[in-house]
Amino acid sequence: MTEDKTEDFRLRPIINASYPATLAALSLAVIEITGVIGISRYILGSGALTFTICAFTFFFYSIYPKHSVRAQYLWSLTAILFIIGLVFTLLAVLLLLFFVS
Repeated sequence: MTEDKTEDFRLRPIINASYPATLAALSLAVIEITGVIGISRYILGSGALTFTICAFTFFFYSIYPKHSVRAQYLWSLTAILFIIGLVFTLLAVLLLLFFVS
């Protein structure tokens, strides 16, 4: 029983960080596969960078005790970065739809 808790404690930060990191990888894959040029490339790249930073903040949030001030700061930063990354991705998709078609 204690082995499961320690294993969960060690794996949970990695699992949490993998969610926004997957979105960053998908943004970079779209850049590579479509060969998009111009402003859409920079917006997708900014979204990928934002999701990567979000993954790091989510990882460190999972390490700190939940009631500390740093954990609250990291949680707020994670949420803000995730929303910014989603906005970048949505904007890039809209630009690709309007300018490619």
